Order: sequence, then structure tokens, then C-alpha cells
Amino acid sequence: MYEVRLPYMSRLMLAAVVAAALIPLAACGSSDSSSDEAWTFTDDLGTKISLDAAPKRIVAQSSVAAALTDLGLGDRIVGTFGPLKNPDGEPDVQAEGLDQSKVKDVTGSGDYGDVDVEKLAGLRPDIVITSTYIEPQLWYVNEASEAKIKKRYDIAAISFQDKTLPQIFDGTERLAAALGADKSGFAEGRDAFGQAAERLQSVYEAQGDPSIVAVSPAADVLYVSSPDANPDLKYYRDTLKLNIVSPKKPDDGGYFESLSWEKADQYDADVAIWDARGGSAALKGLEAQPVWNKTKAGRDKAYVAWNSVAAPSAAGYARIIESFADGLEKVAQ
Repeated sequence: MYEVRLPYMSRLMLAAVVAAALIPLAACGSSDSSSDEAWTFTDDLGTKISLDAAPKRIVAQSSVAAALTDLGLGDRIVGTFGPLKNPDGEPDVQAEGLDQSKVKDVTGSGDYGDVDVEKLAGLRPDIVITSTYIEPQLWYVNEASEAKIKKRYDIAAISFQDKTLPQIFDGTERLAAALGADKSGFAEGRDAFGQAAERLQSVYEAQGDPSIVAVSPAADVLYVSSPDANPDLKYYRDTLKLNIVSPKKPDDGGYFESLSWEKADQYDADVAIWDARGGSAALKGLEAQPVWNKTKAGRDKAYVAWNSVAAPSAAGYARIIESFADGLEKVAQ
């Protein structure tokens, strides 16, 4: 049986880790990376971090590390945890832009969210940075690792919960600016994002506004992702006006509905965007399901790779949206 990486929420629930709108909190302190003055920052979880100086050595979750690289802080990233390559052995799209040859992977060998704290300590980080989809659960840091890390280092988190894509970019840029990034460089990524969004909308409309279902195939179930909870799908639906299928009975957390393969045709659509984190095996597994192949997307093999996790920067999502538009164009050929 093929193996795929389960969606974020399913991993948390299977591990029994399932647990307000956010009020942006102001950062203060020095934003000059060369300053020796005290540095303070309040992250999206309300955690106030106080250091003797602005962090110069950063260990970050891989997609956050890629976003900080997009914003001009790549020379500060000394280590990462979380995916760097996909199951096919290719660089993971969520870490695109990160120079993997210059960082050390401190992902642990245990269950999801395990961080090798000894390897982490060897990198002498000033701060550890990750994100959160469901507060206060940290992305790619389980409870055991979190407790060990917090004994020695501060952890800053960027929250995605209940945020639009532009608001996620705001949060990442706020942290990057506090770390000393040149804010004048942020506009380039925003411009690229806007252009990519316009192109995707144009490509979609040229195809006659097809219906789209977002799916994550696993060994025993099909996860149908909801645009009400996933920030990218919500942006596609609400801002770009793409017809994204909404599952009727999302599981706890609202990110997806899990269906047995016997019910895989419950949500028919013209196009299926499939969770590319599972690599080519995920798509092959989906194509092998007889009930799924009763859907129009299944019959027509109308598949577009969906990068459901990306670097949380405008530049990162510009790359994702361009790839989405490319995929839709190929489906139409």
C-alpha cells in the first residue's frame, strides 16, 4: 500500500493532540540586526521574548525558514526542522528558496514533531521560530520537544489560525522586520503575489469557471479539505472567486472531512487539486480508487498538484499560485 504524509490536522488528531480570532500584537525593541541593545518581541501567541541582543542565529521550521529567506534573512538561518524533501526525494516546495546546503536539519527521528534537541543545541541558536495552525499547537514541534526546547531557548510562533493569506504575510513580515530585515524589500514579493493571483484568476475564467475539489488521499481515507479553514483555499474562493467545493461535515478543527474510499465520489467536481506532500504515490493511489473514478475529475484525469503548505511569505505563495495556474492550463489542453 502506498504511503503518504497525512494532512496536518489528521496527524494531530491521530496523536490525540487536537486542542478567536487573533489580535495583532505590536513588536518592540531593536530591529537592527547589528545592534547590541536588548531585543524584545511579542509573537502571535502573546509570548513576550526578551533577549540581550537581536537574534543572529535562527533555527526555524522549514517553511518558515524559507519565508524568512524570501524576506532577506537567509544568512541568519543555521538550522531547520520539518520537511526539506518530498517522498519522491525532490526538494519540498514548502522549503523552496531555502539554501539547504547551508543549514543543518535538526528534525528528530521519533514521532511527528520530534526535534533533536542535542543537534539543536550544537547550532547555538538565539531563537527558535515556527508557526501554528491551531493555537497553541506548534507546527512540527510536539509537546515533548516543545518542553525540552523551552528550557533553553525562546520559541516565536507565527499564527495562521483564522487568518487570510495577506494577514499571514503581515505576521511573517512583522517578525522579519523585528529581526532586522529591510522592509523596503517586502514590496517585491507582494507585487509578485498580486500578479500571480491575477494570472490564476484569468486562467480559471478562461476555462469556464470549473468546480474544484481539494483532496488529500491516504491509505484508508480520502480527506476533502475545506476552504472555510484553509487560508489558501479560502483566498481562492473568496478573493479570486474560484468555485472550491466545501465539505458538509468537516472534522474537528474544520480543516477537512474524512471519507471512506467507498464514499470517495461524494463531492463531484471538474478538477481535483491533490495534496502534493504525498508525492507521486499519493496521486497513483487516488487514481487506483474505483469509486473516486466515478467523479468527473477522476474520469477525465483532471488533476492539479496542490501545495497545501508553503513558505508563509508573499513571494512563497506567488510561486505556489503560479504553479497552480500552470497546472490548470495543462488540464485544459
